Amino acid sequence: MQLTARRPKIMVSADGTGIVSQAGGLVLTQTLRATGLDRGLDAALERWRQPRAVHSPGKIISDLAVAVALGGDCLADVAMLRAQPELFGPAASDPVVSRLVTRLAADGPRALKVIRAARAAARQRAWEMAGDAAPGADGGLVTVDIDATIVTSCSEKEQAMPTWKKTYGHHPLTAFADHGRGGSGEPLTFLLRPGNAGSNTAADHIEATRLALAQLPRHLRRRVLIRTDSGGGTQGFLTWLARPGRRLAYSVGFTITEDVQEAILSLPGRIWEPAYDADGQVRPGAWVAELTGLLDLANWPDGMRVIARKERPHPGAQLRFTDIDGHRFTCFATSTKGGQLADLELRHRRRARCEDRIRCAKDTGLRNLPLQGYAQNQIWCEIVALACELLAWMQMLALTGKARRWEPRRLRLRIFSAAGRFVRGARRLRIRLAASWPWARQITAAITRLQALAPG
Repeated sequence: MQLTARRPKIMVSADGTGIVSQAGGLVLTQTLRATGLDRGLDAALERWRQPRAVHSPGKIISDLAVAVALGGDCLADVAMLRAQPELFGPAASDPVVSRLVTRLAADGPRALKVIRAARAAARQRAWEMAGDAAPGADGGLVTVDIDATIVTSCSEKEQAMPTWKKTYGHHPLTAFADHGRGGSGEPLTFLLRPGNAGSNTAADHIEATRLALAQLPRHLRRRVLIRTDSGGGTQGFLTWLARPGRRLAYSVGFTITEDVQEAILSLPGRIWEPAYDADGQVRPGAWVAELTGLLDLANWPDGMRVIARKERPHPGAQLRFTDIDGHRFTCFATSTKGGQLADLELRHRRRARCEDRIRCAKDTGLRNLPLQGYAQNQIWCEIVALACELLAWMQMLALTGKARRWEPRRLRLRIFSAAGRFVRGARRLRIRLAASWPWARQITAAITRLQALAPG
């Protein structure tokens, strides 16, 4: 059967009026308003406002965050907002934006401090409005996942150096608050580091944890579970976490040394218990066992437990030198005293969600550091954190069901990219979305929820 139908020829002209692209981006500006982040940034950055300046520094930074959330990856992408002032408000020119970032970078520690304070205040309001959907609302622990990542560089930017992965760039340390299975997660800190920074540097993990805790509401800072991979399994970091009065729980990867390997080999088969899969059901071919009593942990924090997992590698997996008898072994250390081993191991294995959060952050401006100076790129990391937080808070406050777990690319395709037309009447401004757009009702429902939460 031969198809003869042809698509009609479409004529194109650039003379439309009252039409906006990225109309779904209105949910981001409404999230800014509902959480008070726009007002917080305005107040925090007022000291960097130049005499006779038209645009406030807080509005410029929030515009950059919205542009990055919509898919931008450099300062110049704020032009996307500038072209649609009816939707996003007046936006600064490229030179004004560049000069502001330069001024903030010149006063780096103070600028970073006030931006982070504005983020923390907005986070507290967002979690209060989210109610039961907020982390820790069920009375349990707030899980903070810490992990490092590589941000490659194609030019000799300041502090860009060879990395342990034989690449060239920077090696930031990230911390995310986990929203659980029903949501995504939000960044607490992006600690920018030179490319040659170590993966298991205790001082950097301590600094990242301090910054992450400062981002949490004060009443939750003693109800925190710190999760890391084996990079955080150092005596210095665990001793700091377990310091009396700090009241932090932890679940961190533990390196398999010769002593650990001998302890694993000495375990009889009856000691191993079935492990769980992601749904909490028994997983065939995987087991867990405790090694605490078989190891010399005198130099480690009191009360630390070491738990091992063994599993049959999936077909085609490459075994490592630490794998024994065709089984793959991993270990982690935890401060949790009770609980079934399989539950504790499943809780630790869910740390892998942090990899998803890092991937989403790289889809939201962290893939490349666009500026030359190290201090400038620190400001850029804060802008990326703001963008990721806007996405997470928007999902937590305005979306329901599976949409709460959509990653940035899907949000941009289904929500933000919707086009609309401005209609004025009865002293009101309305955006009319295409009735045929499959997610139009989700967009309108999300905006309605956010407008109900916004003050005034």
